Amino acid sequence: MSRLPAPEFWRGQHVLVTGHTGFKGGWLSLWLSKLGAEVAGYALAPDTVPDFFSLCGVEGVLRHQIADVRALDALRGAVASFRPRVIFHLAAQPLVRASYARPMETYETNIMGTANILCAANEGASVERVVIITSDKVYAESDEAHGESAPLGGKDPYSASKACAELVAASYPLRAGLGVASVRAGNVIGGGDWAADRLVPDFFRAMLTGERLRVRNPRAIRPWQHVLDPLCGYMLAAEDVGVERVSWNFGPDDEAAVTVGALAEKLCALWGAGAAYELAPQAEAPHEAPVLRLSSAKARAELGWAPRLGLDEALRESVEWYRAFGSGADMKAFSTAQIEAYGSHE
Repeated sequence: MSRLPAPEFWRGQHVLVTGHTGFKGGWLSLWLSKLGAEVAGYALAPDTVPDFFSLCGVEGVLRHQIADVRALDALRGAVASFRPRVIFHLAAQPLVRASYARPMETYETNIMGTANILCAANEGASVERVVIITSDKVYAESDEAHGESAPLGGKDPYSASKACAELVAASYPLRAGLGVASVRAGNVIGGGDWAADRLVPDFFRAMLTGERLRVRNPRAIRPWQHVLDPLCGYMLAAEDVGVERVSWNFGPDDEAAVTVGALAEKLCALWGAGAAYELAPQAEAPHEAPVLRLSSAKARAELGWAPRLGLDEALRESVEWYRAFGSGADMKAFSTAQIEAYGSHE
């Protein structure tokens, strides 16, 4: 049976989450609060409309600060004021295609933002554990499933910036008593993601507005997984990391690494009447990796982590979330219920 985060570890724990206004950061903040942690958030304002942070009332469960991870003095102040024991660093420019349009912002945010977090943590006597969230895209392109020791790479600014963040995490001089874990997940899906140029948000935007999904690269293979699976892994990594540096992959089972076209077919079948997509290839599209796969054998063996939601379950949970949103449901209550139900999956 796969492990779940331990309430006794998180209860009363001071935890700083950078990027708490984003999709994964919002879900993580809700979960940590439910476990009894005292949470502070440090991030820019949400950059989509709608957004998970606002829909789910995340501001009400934490100490909320709008600030930039590129601002080192502000980060130092946040750490000194809140005195976290654990930091989760999710703040980033997270999109491949946006990184082509804004490469300098991507490099500054993802590389120097990571260095700033480690600097602030290193100077903050309260901090014992830092979890740096990167990406499956840090690895050099290959058809093989990447293990944690696979070569780093990056043929686009986003992937390269995250690979550089890994090097920063592996090399920043750390004081005694501070442990750092870097964690890499696959293509994360779930309710509340409204980012541009991502297949699942694009699908639900199209369905909720009566449009048709446009798929630009149906043959690309991605390791799809529900957001709660890697978040569970991130918390287990924080519980287990000692005064060391360690890296973890938290990817789905092999059968969840399917093509974009296959995922679109599954989404249409789950949504039902009116759901369809059309191919819209782009002749001069920027480069994106054709195949991404992760090996999570290390996390299974050493952390006792395993994905609890298979691909069909992950898609079903996502469809249910967006249907609830479309019907005007209380999305904080709905999302909290999905977190509560997560432990019953196996």
